[in-house]
Amino acid sequence: MLEVSGTAEVVKLLTRWTDLIEAMVGVAAGAREYLVVTGSRSREKAYLAAIETAVAQHPDLVHYRVLYGTPRHRALADHLVRLLTLRDPTSRRNGVKTLHIRVVEQPEALERFFVASETAAVAPLPSFHGAEGFDCGVLLGREAAVGLVQHGREACASARPVETIEAVRALPVRHT
Repeated sequence: MLEVSGTAEVVKLLTRWTDLIEAMVGVAAGAREYLVVTGSRSREKAYLAAIETAVAQHPDLVHYRVLYGTPRHRALADHLVRLLTLRDPTSRRNGVKTLHIRVVEQPEALERFFVASETAAVAPLPSFHGAEGFDCGVLLGREAAVGLVQHGREACASARPVETIEAVRALPVRHT
């Protein structure tokens, strides 16, 4: 249990932007069963590309993307469109839906930021270097990752689907 293992689940404290992105890319690239991504601020090209590559190369991978509000950046909205061109969210592979894109619309809902697979997870943290950034984080092991996968699946289940290219394009983007 996570309660028992405690800090043993923290594999590494990430204190540099490059380490954070590398770890997030690694989680996405290593996903084979589940890939859960939350938040509406993603814009790092390598990270978004790693997610797209995982979805394209692993047809049985179940991908959940939970937005908290509308995308903050055009790069994220474009990424969502690319996901929808890679995989049809209405289809079922082996009886299972493998692409879920949802938006939490309650303004009082706190935005969550993490990427999790069945083996690892990364949770970004506020910067240790300045007030405005999220350039640090923690790399978490399997047990914590499985917990975050479940968290993301539950958040996804209660959010509004945005699973057509038209629906994604209708989302207002806060910054271009």
